[in-house]
Amino acid sequence: MLAFGPVPSRRFGRSLGVNNIPPKRCSYSCVYCQLGPTRPMRIRPRRFLPVRELVGAVRDRVAACRASGEPVDYVTVVPDGEPTLDLLLGSEIRALKQLGIPVAVITNGSLLWRPEVRAGLADADVVSVKVDTTDPRIWRRINRPGRQLRLPAILEGLQYFVRDFPGELWTETMLVEGINDDTDELERTAVFLGGLAAHRAYLAVPTRPPAVPGVRPPSTQALVEAHQIFSERLPEVQLLVSPEEGAFAHGDDPVRDLLAILQVHPMPERVARNYLREAGGGPAMLDELLAAERIVGVDFRGEEFVVARLEGVPRH
Repeated sequence: MLAFGPVPSRRFGRSLGVNNIPPKRCSYSCVYCQLGPTRPMRIRPRRFLPVRELVGAVRDRVAACRASGEPVDYVTVVPDGEPTLDLLLGSEIRALKQLGIPVAVITNGSLLWRPEVRAGLADADVVSVKVDTTDPRIWRRINRPGRQLRLPAILEGLQYFVRDFPGELWTETMLVEGINDDTDELERTAVFLGGLAAHRAYLAVPTRPPAVPGVRPPSTQALVEAHQIFSERLPEVQLLVSPEEGAFAHGDDPVRDLLAILQVHPMPERVARNYLREAGGGPAMLDELLAAERIVGVDFRGEEFVVARLEGVPRH
């Protein structure tokens, strides 16, 4: 299906997805990929579909949404693979923008060393780029890239891209236990992303069956530490540590509201207690959540934080 949704997205609200390439065409074979290993690897952009066919499918889907009153916040180019392998991506973005909806592209960034790829992304409203590490050894271990790719060239290409890109740059870093979640590694990645002046930085963990057995999310302690380290370098940092469904529930229930916040934003315990008090919750409510292990307390740099207890994320 060339156009799907809109679906609830933790980043893009009601997101109408665009599949601009055939399934599992990718330049990486990440250990955490929910689609399994990439075979064979591809790093050379090519033409896949006529622009008119792709844009026509999206236009029809948008029209159906408008007719039924279904909101669409973003048209998001997010195929089952790497979208910048599409040689016609730039033309598709320009045509999609004529629908009057912001256009976002989610990319692993591996082809940004190519000038034509940077030019193709230039007209997007938002580009979300994966940066899991700045260390070539860790990069090869976690992202398992095509053999011709080189991380220094990719990172330099990303730096070139942001200098002239008029839209918003968002980054995503997938954290895997024992690979890229130690303090020194987090510091190096945060310093690089801070230099990009990214508008937002997302920290993600594996939440679905990975391509490589044994791939696990980091401990709660590591997640809190990562959030703190990134927040010192970047203006907005959020955690993506649970599946899309139900992640942004809202209502008048202060416990439910707090748990929704803690799934994406660890809080100092004092801040969480104040939140519940202002929302009308009783003074013992946070203690009850801790006792029931619905939230976990973590000491970080001398301050007690609370974070939602998430299935599949071990306590430290």
